[in-house]
Amino acid sequence: MNPPSLTRPAQVLIVEDHELARFGLSMALAEKEGVEIVGEAENGQQGLELALDKKPDLILMDIGMPVMDGITATLKIKEALPDMKVLMLTSIQNHEEVLASMAAGADAYCMKDIKMDRLYQVIQMVLDGAIWLDPAIARMVMQTLPAGMGVAIDPPVEPGFGEGDGKKSHGRVRYNAELTERELEVLKCIVDGKSNKEIALSLQVSAHTAKAHVASIIQKLSVDDRTQVAVKALREGLV
Repeated sequence: MNPPSLTRPAQVLIVEDHELARFGLSMALAEKEGVEIVGEAENGQQGLELALDKKPDLILMDIGMPVMDGITATLKIKEALPDMKVLMLTSIQNHEEVLASMAAGADAYCMKDIKMDRLYQVIQMVLDGAIWLDPAIARMVMQTLPAGMGVAIDPPVEPGFGEGDGKKSHGRVRYNAELTERELEVLKCIVDGKSNKEIALSLQVSAHTAKAHVASIIQKLSVDDRTQVAVKALREGLV
């Protein structure tokens, strides 16, 4: 998908299950220059259907929703339309949720208490190709890394920001570390071509836990997606 041109506003889809929050976002953003709200959805399934139909430039995606959660919806949207921008909105600072969002391909992760002017700035940056992670979330992620481990944000950026370079990037914190026994089991499932749902069934864990393990593996192997995970695992004899 090409970025919005100078001749038309950026088309934004809002996916949020709380009507008041959805209405507030829609009204506030509609007043901003260069933004057009092209649709609203109250759950991830509706969001997926509208995304495939409307093909907006960017989606504001809530995470905890009925019918289909925002992480699953983002994964499905990115599989169908990998260049579509998705900005995750949440009120919860949850490590596994952040990793799962990253693994699903989200381009930004914001707390819902973000100021509207700041959200507008983040939307503009994401549309320009940047990757954005709320500083509070970024600190939380960094604190979960093993002590003494060298860490680098790829690409190097001002805290909370990542500039696009024309290549697909999910702005993940990258590091190299040994996989746990459970992660090695998940890695074998990935190499076997199993989906997150199939991994969850195979290992008798929740789908959410399976997503988190996949996200952790992607980070630890310093790659961008599941395909690269499988290639690296086979090339380096990890399974």
